[in-house]
Amino acid sequence: MKKLYVGNLLYSATEEEIRSLFSQYGKLESVLFIKEKGFGFVEYTNKEDAEKSLELDGENFQGRPLKVSQAKKNQRDSSSI
Repeated sequence: MKKLYVGNLLYSATEEEIRSLFSQYGKLESVLFIKEKGFGFVEYTNKEDAEKSLELDGENFQGRPLKVSQAKKNQRDSSSI
């Protein structure tokens, strides 16, 4: 697991804000924010950093509790649309 689903984001959030938050846990390979849907994906260069960042699940980000989990296959496939 290196790719995580990040949900419950404000539509006004920016990719840079998401990158800044998650990069505290390790080196990111990519960040994809689907603003119109309020969710995105972060991918780490190694699985240990991804696992550490699961601690952000439920944490307050811009006034909303984040939903952070391992990205499921169907989520990953839809992110390339």
